[in-house]
Amino acid sequence: MKALWIFLGILCLIAGFIGVFLPLLPTTPFALLAAFCFSKGSDTLYEWLLSSKLFGPLIKDWEAYGVIRLPVKRLSTGMIFLLFGYTLIFVKVALWIKAIVSLSGILVLAFIWTRPSLPSTQVSGD
Repeated sequence: MKALWIFLGILCLIAGFIGVFLPLLPTTPFALLAAFCFSKGSDTLYEWLLSSKLFGPLIKDWEAYGVIRLPVKRLSTGMIFLLFGYTLIFVKVALWIKAIVSLSGILVLAFIWTRPSLPSTQVSGD
């Protein structure tokens, strides 16, 4: 069973890496899913992912507090507008595909911006 979790974690990391370049494939959820899979399959890979300069802080914030920090929200929003906007304006596809792209972007942004930006202890001043 551990091998299956490791395999799924690796697939999630690959999908997340591809998501850096494809606007409809978000990177952060795949990194979070990879962390979950690695936590079930390999302490070594889980710790490696947590120690990553790119994904470690995101995963730690999410796991501990359910937080997406404001700089990450801003970067995500900018990238979504840039990449989805490019697709909507310049890519010649059916209108229903553009509607799906638009709805996907709206839903992802709604999720991102409804998450807290700071841990609840920092919001209350404790």
